[in-house]
Amino acid sequence: MSEHRLLPLIDAPPTERRDAARNREALLAAADCLIAKYGIDCVTMEALAAEAGVGKGTVFRRFESREGLMGALLNRSETAWQASVMSGPAPLGPGAEPWERLLAFGRSRLEATLVHADLIRAAGGSGNRSYAAYSFVAMHVRYLLTELGVAGDVPMLATALIAPFEIPILDQQVRVEGLDVDRVYRGWVDLARRIVGTPA
Repeated sequence: MSEHRLLPLIDAPPTERRDAARNREALLAAADCLIAKYGIDCVTMEALAAEAGVGKGTVFRRFESREGLMGALLNRSETAWQASVMSGPAPLGPGAEPWERLLAFGRSRLEATLVHADLIRAAGGSGNRSYAAYSFVAMHVRYLLTELGVAGDVPMLATALIAPFEIPILDQQVRVEGLDVDRVYRGWVDLARRIVGTPA
């Protein structure tokens, strides 16, 4: 089975009119500016309306709530990350050996979670990404494990490799316990080796 048949398509919002899509992107760009200037905690629906020069009702109609706005920002970053996995340069993208791709996935996912940690928290859902985003990651890791000839319960083994990069776990390790990020990654590589059976 080919990778592109196994992996789901990148999650995308329903088709919008061109002007509606343009207005949505303008609001997200304005939100980016607010985050860059004041930090994510200061971004409110009212502040976004003022920054974008539109009525507050326009912002609420588009995103429904602050969590909805944060979810839209997070979805955009997830879509870009998925594109880099599907068609970006190796080793994260196609063209490298499965083990190299798995290592690149681990480093990239760890860094993406840390970069967007505040956004993930603000998007709600107990700090978790959307189901669609998790499904993409799960299918990608399952694909790589299958390519590596891993035996056993591949879906559960894939979950074991994905879980360390979820924000509640990283918060505990990095923010509470003070573990170095490189140590977290090395520990994950050790776990991956044990699952895959790749010699040290």
